[in-house]
Amino acid sequence: MQIENHKEEVPFAHYEELFRAVSPEDVVSRLSDVSWDGAEFSVKLLGREYRIAHPDYAIRAVDGGNLPPLPVQTFLLRYLMESKDVAWAGQWKTFREMPWGELYITPYTGRVLTRAAFTFGTRVDAFRKACEKMGAMPLTHGEAGYQFDFIGGYRMQILVWSGDEEFPPSAQVIYTDNFAEGFAAEDRVVAGDILISTIKSYM
Repeated sequence: MQIENHKEEVPFAHYEELFRAVSPEDVVSRLSDVSWDGAEFSVKLLGREYRIAHPDYAIRAVDGGNLPPLPVQTFLLRYLMESKDVAWAGQWKTFREMPWGELYITPYTGRVLTRAAFTFGTRVDAFRKACEKMGAMPLTHGEAGYQFDFIGGYRMQILVWSGDEEFPPSAQVIYTDNFAEGFAAEDRVVAGDILISTIKSYM
């Protein structure tokens, strides 16, 4: 295959190749939310169930809808290969409060927080409707806020404020504390990106 979009296709091709060597028994021993039927893994991301063939990678959506974009597929491959069940201790943390958060905070702010603020803070009613379509749990904090079952035992909250004449729109994304141990910092960035893109697709 001739690679045209290096930013997305090169990482995906790398993990697709590594995925061939994955042991299905190892995956299901680390991730209780993932099942294996001898041909495909089953995994849910933001309420949508995907089947992922192994060792020759292929992905399909159980609902018959569109396949996720390559960055999401890469995230799912990394999840199957590297993540693990980590119990939630009951706390919520911002990206900055987790390991390596300070190092990645500048790209995270632009890629996730600023994007969320100006995507949703300028269209709060549409944001609410989209989150409700997704079955998210409404929150009482933030001008509008919702909680999502992201993947496995990992949950996320997103809060938005519309701003006014003095202040621009703003947003915050909060993670269950088990993200700190269950995901690398770069995957936490991608998780925020995936959440925003998915909500946007419902608007």
